[in-house]
Amino acid sequence: MSSIARLPKKDRQTRLVQSLQENPFATDEDLAELFQVSIQTIRLDRLELGIPELRERIKSVAEKSLDPVKSLGIDEVIGEIIDLQLDSQAISVLEIKEEHVFSRTQIARGHYIFAQANSLAVAVINADVALTATARIRFVRPARLGEKLVAKALVRSRNGDECKVRVETKVQGELVFTATFRVVGMSAVT
Repeated sequence: MSSIARLPKKDRQTRLVQSLQENPFATDEDLAELFQVSIQTIRLDRLELGIPELRERIKSVAEKSLDPVKSLGIDEVIGEIIDLQLDSQAISVLEIKEEHVFSRTQIARGHYIFAQANSLAVAVINADVALTATARIRFVRPARLGEKLVAKALVRSRNGDECKVRVETKVQGELVFTATFRVVGMSAVT
């Protein structure tokens, strides 16, 4: 969406609500840039309209997701799952923080990006246990401190207990990582 000329407060707030319905993951910074106002103005508008901060919006979207994770404990997934439809698709968000980056370059360590994608590929499988058999990965560009990685998993095919899952990870719509996983689902081992 292109930037919007300065709007009267009431119009801006109406558009703010519409914008967040279309993209609940927009940050206050993104919205301030879009509406050409200060971040504080956006925060005041959200407060006045009763719109929660980004973290709470993400949790709200996650609570509405259709299916619970079956193959992993929710705390074993890297990133926050915000959508999950077993054997179909899933989305998770991971904010790159200090503990995820090399201190000298502020670039995210690759194993965190891979772990987000891999755990999402396993979580999307409708099985008591799901294990990664193979992974074909490609790092497209480095992720940096402060960026939010949005990983989307799509189950491409299923052959018996074996699924092919494609994961694309993006930052603000720009591709940073892709992977195709072969995941095998099985019954719980007792």
